[in-house]
Amino acid sequence: MSWTPLVALPGCYSLTVAMLGVVHMRRRQFLGMLGGVAFASAAVCPNGVRGQQPKKVARIGFLATGSLDSAQTRTTLNAFYQGLREHGYAEGENVIVEVRAADSKIERFPALASELVGLGLDVIVASNSEAGRAAQQATTTIPIVVPVMGDPVGDGLVASLARPGGNITGLTFLGPQLVPKRLSLLKKALPMVSRVAALLHPGAYGTRTMNDMINEAEGTAQTLGLQLQFFGVRGPDELDKSFSAIADEQVDALFVFPSPMLFTERKRIVDVAAKLRLPLISMGKEFVQLGDSCPMERISSTPSG
Repeated sequence: MSWTPLVALPGCYSLTVAMLGVVHMRRRQFLGMLGGVAFASAAVCPNGVRGQQPKKVARIGFLATGSLDSAQTRTTLNAFYQGLREHGYAEGENVIVEVRAADSKIERFPALASELVGLGLDVIVASNSEAGRAAQQATTTIPIVVPVMGDPVGDGLVASLARPGGNITGLTFLGPQLVPKRLSLLKKALPMVSRVAALLHPGAYGTRTMNDMINEAEGTAQTLGLQLQFFGVRGPDELDKSFSAIADEQVDALFVFPSPMLFTERKRIVDVAAKLRLPLISMGKEFVQLGDSCPMERISSTPSG
């Protein structure tokens, strides 16, 4: 089986996708395109079989991070279904999509991935690196597409960006490399900042990627004269405890590390930053787009495209 090379992205929102030619798009447009890519994978590589005619009804698995009731998950799935429709496929007619949601608890990914594999799917769409890892551990034959990966080589998901090998492909936003750029942007925008709270999800990505991000952040903070204080959050139920600790430290700004879980919980994070009147810098402009509820600086490090 020959896989398309992974595409390395400088940010998550204005994308240059080389595997489909040079196409500029936003997140929702990409998710719509992903619907077509997933169906193409299902048609070209039916489950465990090569050289046969495509099935009349393709079966696609979708492993989501948040709950099925969350606005983020609904938006993502709506864009995905729209992409399928634009390629002539309608749910329940000539394609079936099996959705499983982890409710922001990444420890549920392995069980959900195994459940999807047991359904005899043609392709699995995994929402992020950890979902992709769980799917890859559950199957070596079903194609897996991951739209958001931090450092797939460092995490051991693929052999290289040019030749991923195995049964997984997708896009990467080069998480470790962007962390120091975000801290530099924060210091440039707010020169008087000295103490920065770093909200971190320790299990967001693989050990190597997480260590690289932390090391890059610490090295850059030292260079910029910033005192970085880490606050680990392993799940949504630990956010309030970290918020309370951040408030007690009287920091000057809040830095949010890349994490699918923290991205899903961004409304809570922005609301607390507003309450504490803390400038916030994050992994994406969706934090900024939550409205005018935050009456202080909100900095997005990704281009608007």
